Amino acid sequence: MILGGLFSVVVAVQPPATTVEQFYHYAEEGQATKTAQITAVSQLSDVDPTDWAFQALQSLVERFGCIAGYPEGTFRGNKALSRYEFAAGLNACLLRLNELLQTATETRLTEDELISLQRLQNEFAAELSLLRNQIYNLEVWADNFNQFSTTTKFNGEAIFALTDAFTNSNQTVLQHRVRFNLKTSFTGQDLLFTQLEMGNASPFDLNTQEGIQTFNIQDNDQNKVELNRLYYQFPVGEHLQLTLAATGTTWDDFVPTINPNLDDHDGGNGTLSAFGQRNPIYRIGGGTGIGLHYQLNPKVNQGIAFSAGYLAANGADATDGNGLFNGDYAALIQMTVYPAENLQFALTYNHAYSTPGNFGFNNGFLNQSWTGTKLVNSLGSSENGVVSNSYGVQLAWQIHPQFILSAWGGYTAARVINLGESQIWNYAVTLGFPDLFKLGSLGGIVIGREPYLSHIDNPETLESEFYQESSWHLEAFYRYPITDNISITPGLIWITNPNQNDQNEDGIIGTLRTTFTF
Repeated sequence: MILGGLFSVVVAVQPPATTVEQFYHYAEEGQATKTAQITAVSQLSDVDPTDWAFQALQSLVERFGCIAGYPEGTFRGNKALSRYEFAAGLNACLLRLNELLQTATETRLTEDELISLQRLQNEFAAELSLLRNQIYNLEVWADNFNQFSTTTKFNGEAIFALTDAFTNSNQTVLQHRVRFNLKTSFTGQDLLFTQLEMGNASPFDLNTQEGIQTFNIQDNDQNKVELNRLYYQFPVGEHLQLTLAATGTTWDDFVPTINPNLDDHDGGNGTLSAFGQRNPIYRIGGGTGIGLHYQLNPKVNQGIAFSAGYLAANGADATDGNGLFNGDYAALIQMTVYPAENLQFALTYNHAYSTPGNFGFNNGFLNQSWTGTKLVNSLGSSENGVVSNSYGVQLAWQIHPQFILSAWGGYTAARVINLGESQIWNYAVTLGFPDLFKLGSLGGIVIGREPYLSHIDNPETLESEFYQESSWHLEAFYRYPITDNISITPGLIWITNPNQNDQNEDGIIGTLRTTFTF
């Protein structure tokens, strides 16, 4: 580099206010400590203009604006700057010049300026070296202080949502949910994922189980911290990834769900509703078990991939009728095809068994149905289990960098043991608009039908009369980033003919969701 290492001592610091003693004196007096950019050394009224170093630095500051001072343009104090303080100012200029050289700007140093810089570097070499060592030690200390673990990264998400259901039973609530994620890697290629959750959100009672929002899909016992999810993923060779699911694991943890952007897996940045995230057949089953994802092409999202898994809702329960193989379970297999960089589709099959009273599109959380009509989630009884076979097709096409079209369809043949067969359908089209009006934003539209009952052999097994009116799910939202870590999402969910019954009042839910990531 120019001057053979002239910038080797550059570190990213601002010049100190004055001596350490004066700094604390001013801090105790409550005086402002914010710095402001200045463009002339003469603005620093307490720098001695008769010093040769002043003259050498003056032209650089006026050309590049590379010294920061206090708003009134001084370093404060009533004496000339110490050599150490001046070295900090010189260091700021060296940093600025180094940035200009690296960005290949049209600004160039003259020969005289290069000579002056070399003289300044030689004159203040000891102070610059001391400054560099002190800053380095502070950076090491800060890294050690902020480091959670040598193997674990920590992040989290907090959701505050002001929500209202515009129905006869109108209620306005402010709900929240907080999640903490610990991502541990022992080899750099594996992942031990631990998620803790707490919250106070519960769904509205709209005489239906449709339209439930992603942040209130569980009534979390009023801010009780719980282990929500735990699994370990690791590669076996170049193409295969295995997932060992300990608890709370769902299919989307290792199976592509083919709904880019709108399916954010956590509910804080994608769609408002659970239905809008992905085909509901992915919500049949969850809990404890094993999963695999095999990519024929080692490159992610290219060629053809196969996913398969087995999850049991009560896999850790050693009591009779539970465990991995005697209680609720689901097995899934999927082929995902990537015919082009901007196009993907998948074919999915899900086979499940639900013990009496536990059938539902509920991610394996028993008695907590998240999507679908109440008729669908009432299949089975306290005496009859349900065997289901589900088939799904999913498609995603990124037509433009700012427009993604996704669609899916699902069919479930559910047999209530000893009673009869039932047919369940669902389908949807979603439109995603990344970076709409602002970088990092997301607009979304969801139009479809949540899982609905189209046929049943024994209607008397249901909790209510079998209605067949079309119940549509309509949703629109817009996520606007306030900062890199804060976003707000206004949106609306509209459910027509809830529970397939035109006698029920339409369900309309309005939300203003605020999401904090950290």
